[in-house]
Amino acid sequence: MNAPSSYLHRETLIFATYYAPRGRIRLYRVAGEIAQRYLNPNDLVIGIIGREGAGKSTLIKGLFPGLELTNDDDGINVRPTPLFGFNPADPFSGHTFHIDARYERAFRQQYEIVEAVNAAVNHGRRVIIEHFDLIYPALGFNAQVIFAIGEEIIVARPTVFGPFPDKIKAIVDKTIEYRLMAHSAEDITSHVLAQDYGYTPRMLHSDVRHGFVINFRERPAIDLEDLEAKVKAVIAKDVPIHPAGRDCIRVGDWEIRCTGTRTHVATSGRIENFRLLRELKYDPISKEYLLVGRVGRRQVIGFEDMVDIGGLFDGDDDL
Repeated sequence: MNAPSSYLHRETLIFATYYAPRGRIRLYRVAGEIAQRYLNPNDLVIGIIGREGAGKSTLIKGLFPGLELTNDDDGINVRPTPLFGFNPADPFSGHTFHIDARYERAFRQQYEIVEAVNAAVNHGRRVIIEHFDLIYPALGFNAQVIFAIGEEIIVARPTVFGPFPDKIKAIVDKTIEYRLMAHSAEDITSHVLAQDYGYTPRMLHSDVRHGFVINFRERPAIDLEDLEAKVKAVIAKDVPIHPAGRDCIRVGDWEIRCTGTRTHVATSGRIENFRLLRELKYDPISKEYLLVGRVGRRQVIGFEDMVDIGGLFDGDDDL
């Protein structure tokens, strides 16, 4: 078999997962790394999956710098969606198009969207389809690569056995709640650290499953039980959390800088089972002290259900 090496590599990838970081800049960086690793110039159909507020627009901008979205979180682009004006005879016609399937279905018949996608793809143009799970049944074929965002970023290169958009959507819809809770708890914790302990927002932030990590260059003088109690007091008040201008959110009656303003729960009371690890973790490589916060509870997400091979293993539970 003389298949090119890139084709062989694509067949070996079922899916990969990355933490979906909170904050615009961090998400841009991760998306850029993912694009270099998984995108191929021959990929023409790119599926994007995720709930509103999960960060799909930011993810797309990180994957495809400079791409103008037809409908994003900053407002509706009033010009007609370029995909529907595609003319293969026009030498100045674009090569890459973005379309929001959910948005377009409010104004066009589904068959019109499918025809526009097929026309572009059949002439070698790339189409990035947001809310790909909505158009997949009518489209009749899967994307060459799917990017989905919940608590994690899922990257998949589907085969005839999957992963399928509906299965991926079910997973990110479950996990996004943890990301929203963790982000809100992280910002509340950062505010308490700055206000009551004098630690400024210059602290480093990273991720952990169902939680967050705040990194310190030196061991902080913090009573972890006291810090946890103060954060829980804010959570118990069930105060509203909402954007307060660009790169800022309001939590109750105070504001904090945040570059992921939409990735929060609506009120602090929706943060479930917040707790801090009772001791700081030390990373001997980076020489940092790590404050770890967790939210929610252990839950079966269903990653193993993303690939369906038509019941081949039905009845093989004993194997």
